[in-house]
Amino acid sequence: MTNTQTKPQRHFGYQQRQQHRGYRLLLVTIVALLVGLIYLLYWWSFSSRFVVTNDAYITGNLTPLKAQTSGTAVDVRVDNTQYVHQGDMLVRLDGLQAQVALERAEANLADSVRQIETAFSQADMLRQQLAAKEAILNRSQKDLARYRSVADDGAVSAQQIEDSEFQVREQEAYVRQIRAELGGAEALIQNTSPANNPKVLQAVAALKQAYLDNARQRIVAPVSGFVAKRSIQPGEQVRPETPLLAIVPLDYLWVEANFLENELAEVQPGQPVEITVDLYGSDVVYHGEVQGLSAGTGSVFGLLPPDNATGNYIHIVERVPVRVGLRAEELKANPLRPGLSAVVRIDTSNPGRSVLEPLTTTPATAYKTDVFDHQLDGADELVQKIIERNRQSTNWVAKERA
Repeated sequence: MTNTQTKPQRHFGYQQRQQHRGYRLLLVTIVALLVGLIYLLYWWSFSSRFVVTNDAYITGNLTPLKAQTSGTAVDVRVDNTQYVHQGDMLVRLDGLQAQVALERAEANLADSVRQIETAFSQADMLRQQLAAKEAILNRSQKDLARYRSVADDGAVSAQQIEDSEFQVREQEAYVRQIRAELGGAEALIQNTSPANNPKVLQAVAALKQAYLDNARQRIVAPVSGFVAKRSIQPGEQVRPETPLLAIVPLDYLWVEANFLENELAEVQPGQPVEITVDLYGSDVVYHGEVQGLSAGTGSVFGLLPPDNATGNYIHIVERVPVRVGLRAEELKANPLRPGLSAVVRIDTSNPGRSVLEPLTTTPATAYKTDVFDHQLDGADELVQKIIERNRQSTNWVAKERA
């Protein structure tokens, strides 16, 4: 009898376990459906309007500073991480060769002025000689005409007429010679003065170049920013285009976010962007906007652009750089550095403008420097002083006054 009662009890327990298992599966299914529905609603109402990438970096202007002339560095006044202002002298070269070259150019200009003054004097002398010879020739021609008019009367001998004819021909040849010499002299000075003669102007240009090379012995900061990659050392010989250091302004930075091409259909300039940087973590969120999309993918501007018309073809989803502007006040509150990694999230639900109308502009001061505009200050005064000092007319006036 005990065995008869045990079988129904076992069967009933098995049914209960199956029933509980079914309830659990149903509960798991309902929970999964609810989670999926919640995620779908979240994606539909929130996440679907964002495109996100962690292939993004902070970037900015890196201003390389190079030497513009030759020399030996004798004074290096900055080091890495130091802040410099626009116009500050950073490196000074010895300047000895530049000073010698400037003195040579000054002497060359003085010599050129004197040569041109000599050419003017030579031309004036030839004009006076030509006038004198033409007067003598004119008198000889008139004498010959009178001799010929009275030759039939026997007042003048044939020998005298023949001598006069030879004399006139000799004087005509001499006049032609002086005219040729005068033409050559005037070709060097015509329509010019000792101050604007081509030979003098060439010497003036050489002097200004030497003056500029001498001024460039003081290497100044073209922009304000932080010094980085300083490689110049005292005593090092530098030549034009020798890299010395870099200056990094940190007040004008932006983000370059590289999105997959199939994520950019709705991305437009003007859309709001949220940026987080690994430096500060998710606690600090920067707010910006899309300024523009690059005119090509990154591979197009690479060293070896793709050429899919040759060889086997493999379809690769490319990335397109997107420029994202940052707010100046947020950069000031939490400074950034070029090269920092970032995560960018663009709200594509916000209407922007056509990708053919980017918002990228050139700041008024970020791409401008005037520190090189005054390196020739004083050169014109020096040129004028040398010209006036070596002109004969000036010397003559001085002698007359004396």
